[in-house]
Amino acid sequence: MKAAGLVLVVAALLAGAPVAAADYRAPRNVLGQPDLQGVWNTHFVLPMEAQPGMPSLTLPEAEAAAYARQLSAQASQLAIFAQDPEVAEIRADPSRSDLAIVRGQRRTRQVVQPPDGLLPLTRGARGQMRFIEQALHTQSEPPFPKDGPEVRPNWERCVVGWGQPPIISTSDINPRQIVQTRDAVVILTEYGPDLRIIPFTDQHGPLLLASALGDAIAHWEGETLVIETIGMPAKDAMRAFPILFVPASAKVIERYTRVSKTEMLYQYTVVDPAIYTGPWLAEYSLYRTAQPIIEFACHEGNYSLPNILAGARRSEQEARAARISPSPSASPAPHPR
Repeated sequence: MKAAGLVLVVAALLAGAPVAAADYRAPRNVLGQPDLQGVWNTHFVLPMEAQPGMPSLTLPEAEAAAYARQLSAQASQLAIFAQDPEVAEIRADPSRSDLAIVRGQRRTRQVVQPPDGLLPLTRGARGQMRFIEQALHTQSEPPFPKDGPEVRPNWERCVVGWGQPPIISTSDINPRQIVQTRDAVVILTEYGPDLRIIPFTDQHGPLLLASALGDAIAHWEGETLVIETIGMPAKDAMRAFPILFVPASAKVIERYTRVSKTEMLYQYTVVDPAIYTGPWLAEYSLYRTAQPIIEFACHEGNYSLPNILAGARRSEQEARAARISPSPSASPAPHPR
């Protein structure tokens, strides 16, 4: 399917997705817009795709609790987390072992279309995803290059946090504050922190001026705020937690719709025919919180980047030493006369 046709199909898919209850209408701000302002939070367990043996999108409450504990236990066994002292803290926090609630339903995954709950990846992209998943199970960090800081992902260098679109939910508390003006909508993600100032317009700016958060534009469709983003950084094409491909050539479409006083439905898709063979849709809900955004000083605690690079240099030194050292069983060279 050609790119233009795929975009139209995705737009139709998003437009046709069920959202707010028929009798709910968001309050209006002073500009007459649906009022999305405030701090909205995520704090739940929710895989991207349908997991093996779990084809159902929703679960009853009792089954959901057991399944959430299973997912949390599986995540803590990943090699990348096995030696992390924060894993014990995460598993000890009961609120982090709950499945997400979307319009009153416990959800087992983010992908709702296609119905099988799987991203419609090309064969090459699916193979790459399996490679990354295997690496996360067997290695202490994702398989990114280690030549220097410039080639490492932006999120590892504290250039960005969890605010790159589409917003990926994690089991950590991850609040986002929304502020609306006549000319733009502003979204601040605490983890990073990431600040997106998104103008209401139908024209993207020059891609050379796009930030690490891409170039985004916004418009209203009734009760729904629609944000379209292009120009994401090539080095951040692979998101690791959960795994999602967002190439530099991709278009990200997000939709924010209040469905109650405390719940806002977040829907998104990524359009890129080189990675995805057809349209897809993912969703989860953000919940309003009275807690404010606080400072997230990423660089102050960013020990991982220098440690990863130092470890890589040490491994290279040991490999060189192993290549030039004589084998213990080798006979000594004769002394020259």
